[in-house]
Amino acid sequence: MFRSNWKKRLLGVIPQSGFGKPSVSHALIVTFVHYFSWGLLTVPSMVKLSETFAERAFLMDGLIYGIRGTLAFIVAPLMGAVSDIWGRKPLMLMAVVATYSPIPMLIIKDWWFFITITISGVCGTVYSTVLAYVADVTAQEERSKAFGLVSATCAAAMVLSPALGSLLMDKYGLPVVVSLAAAIGLINILFIWAAVPESLELEHATDTACAGAHPFAVLRELRKDKTLLLICLIVLLSTWPEAGEESSVPLYLTLNMGFGNVEVSVLVGLVAVLGITANVTLGLVMNVLGAKGAIITGLVLEICQLLLYGFGRHKWMMWMAGLMAATGTITESACCVFSSMRTHPQNQGAVQGLISGMMDLSEGLGPAIFGILFYVCNQDTNGPHKGQIGLPFVAGAISVLLALILAKLMVEDVDKQKVYKSNGIDDEMKPLTGGNSTSCEGKINKIAV
Repeated sequence: MFRSNWKKRLLGVIPQSGFGKPSVSHALIVTFVHYFSWGLLTVPSMVKLSETFAERAFLMDGLIYGIRGTLAFIVAPLMGAVSDIWGRKPLMLMAVVATYSPIPMLIIKDWWFFITITISGVCGTVYSTVLAYVADVTAQEERSKAFGLVSATCAAAMVLSPALGSLLMDKYGLPVVVSLAAAIGLINILFIWAAVPESLELEHATDTACAGAHPFAVLRELRKDKTLLLICLIVLLSTWPEAGEESSVPLYLTLNMGFGNVEVSVLVGLVAVLGITANVTLGLVMNVLGAKGAIITGLVLEICQLLLYGFGRHKWMMWMAGLMAATGTITESACCVFSSMRTHPQNQGAVQGLISGMMDLSEGLGPAIFGILFYVCNQDTNGPHKGQIGLPFVAGAISVLLALILAKLMVEDVDKQKVYKSNGIDDEMKPLTGGNSTSCEGKINKIAV
């Protein structure tokens, strides 16, 4: 059980102040530096994966990230609920330290690297804590723009860093890249510690964020809020195909469509740039289409591009699929915005932790399913496979179609007065968005033993 004096000592070590007042800028800096440092290791980790597991690299990649995603799915709601009590900054630090811990292992022992990266999901994710931080410091009408900027910043970091990491590894070797990534990670930890101010007013923080304390408790209570349940299912059904696609498309285009390395690099870069643009303009898109309209639009585009990858036999179809994939990336951000606008300020961490848990599960599930299906279709090994249907993409399209059907059932209109009553809200909204429950911290402490 967490003892209150132990908790006070722990929180007392972490300064609550920082540079200026809490703002979206703090969250964007943390996001960019975090994903930039990890992006440097994209190519080195792929090389190590290929060297370690040889022709079973696809399958092992799926299993590693599948286990990691499952662990994050179990823990993320708990971490989100704890951040509603302890504040965002301690949980942000914990998540950053945990996700950086595997980096030195890349040059120490290959197996240790893959083991530590597999279990690093037990401390939650940076992304969900950043979104909760942003929700704390933005008004509801500004949230779609702010969430879009966070998503675009993450994408921008991942666009710039892999190419740089590959160049540095070719020129200076693996130890230089790993050392640089570790140094940038340490700078990010120090920045959070010293410069990021706490966004949650701890004296007003809920002591009752019980709904997010445990994923199974969350899922039981979530039945009372049908819209949030639909959002979670939509996120799960739509993001695992996207995650599987991202992990396999470069190799798939090379083996099935005859793409060269330059063509693949240009396509991936173009998709990334267009995806950043789409997320930067998310606020405008949601003002025009509404949150539900933005989600449905993203899902339709995702279905189309998955079918093109699965059945397309011409290069122009692959380029068209890439353009659709870039625009369809607004779905995740739109779902986060929609859930945030339905959430009581005291429970942003719990709800965003739950959504992030679904994303983490999908990020592991997607590569695992794609890897297994490619293996079953005998497309897991080197060699030409032109003319074969991309079964994983077709399976993903069916999953996203189910998400689209669920999106049609969502009710978009939200009674803001009901959601943000200071004395609690209607029973339908209590499980994840209410601020009026009792003795939850004790329950969280028991679960955390």
